[in-house]
Amino acid sequence: MLLCVGNFFGATSEAEWAEYRTGAKKAPIPTYVLGANDQETVSYFPDVSGCELAENITYLGRRGLYSGTSGLQIAYLSGTESQDEPAPDYSFSAKDVSELKTSLLSNPNFKGVDILLTSPWPRDVGTFANSAGEIDTKKCGSKLVSDLAASLKPRYHFAALEKAYYERLPYRNHTVLQETPQHVSRFIALADVGNISKKKYLYAFSITPMSLMDPAELVKQPQDVTENPYQKSQKEAQKTKARLCAEEEPACQFFFDLNKHQGKKRPSDGKETGNSQPKQAKKPPQPTGPCWFCLASPDVEKHLVVSIGTHCYLALAKGGLLPDHVLILPIGHYQSVVDLSSEVVEEVTKYKSALKEFFRSKGKRYVLFERNYRSQHLQLQVIPVPLDHCTPEDIKESFIAQAQEQQIELVEIPEHSDITQV
Repeated sequence: MLLCVGNFFGATSEAEWAEYRTGAKKAPIPTYVLGANDQETVSYFPDVSGCELAENITYLGRRGLYSGTSGLQIAYLSGTESQDEPAPDYSFSAKDVSELKTSLLSNPNFKGVDILLTSPWPRDVGTFANSAGEIDTKKCGSKLVSDLAASLKPRYHFAALEKAYYERLPYRNHTVLQETPQHVSRFIALADVGNISKKKYLYAFSITPMSLMDPAELVKQPQDVTENPYQKSQKEAQKTKARLCAEEEPACQFFFDLNKHQGKKRPSDGKETGNSQPKQAKKPPQPTGPCWFCLASPDVEKHLVVSIGTHCYLALAKGGLLPDHVLILPIGHYQSVVDLSSEVVEEVTKYKSALKEFFRSKGKRYVLFERNYRSQHLQLQVIPVPLDHCTPEDIKESFIAQAQEQQIELVEIPEHSDITQV
């Protein structure tokens, strides 16, 4: 089948179209088209709800779902975005989008559609992705189409109207760690047919309907998968609001559980059990063998030590990820943050604050992670990243994406809770 997005009728269509309408010429394969995008071409579409225009050429309609005999499901939305209600014959409104979403999402088994056809690009489609060339995806396209694509989760979304070819990297339709994996979506924008710049206007592909696929095969995540571009704009609005309310940026904490209950977390509602004892200051256990990180040990690389406090010290990393990668280490031989006594925790907090201030003066913020895996001595790794290019949201998404790729299960600890609760 041939699917057409954008303007099906050009400026000089009248004589050429007459041959198809009268049957003198026939489309060689079943062809499905979207409706008018301007007042001039409205007259070519006699029935707004869809009809056959000529043999083998079908106008799908203003909005809806086309189900092929194979089980292939194609959702479509004709026209350009309009703020008016009711929208003109060549446009769609928020109401059209809402009704189309409701009709599909009301099915409890709805997992998404195979193909979505729209003429305008979705706004912000380039977020987290490869460049769309000269097209600024933050300014062009329709927010209503973005909203529709986010809800319908198409495996392929085709659009036109910007007269440019753009094949976006595939994006996720689920939140990693919080939702079960779902299939990815691919957005492909096509240029206008026969354009002089020879930009791609035809995309040929073969697709097995979602309903016939093995679920495990369907949800396989390709290596170049990115975050969902449309969730970001919703998150951004919330984040801006939160940033105005709070001066401090939120700290995200992840916990990678190495025991047999991997990925399960105990409820941390902050209530202590009746027989719990107040935390006693522990004496650090003695190392069972040579330790690179004990300050008193002959194995410690003393030339890397930057600062020594009462209970902790600061050192440059021996094989740092970056030149200013530093470690906060307890002087005593503790294996994990959860084992630290209150005075050590207090000094660790002071070092963290000082480093935050120091890196801020260099235009950076830091990512901090604890490492005590196969090591007897706790290390807090402090990795600076550029303030401008790495938002807390970007950093979190990088960790989540890598964890998924490496098949590591992370558990996000609720905000303001303590790791000792886990």
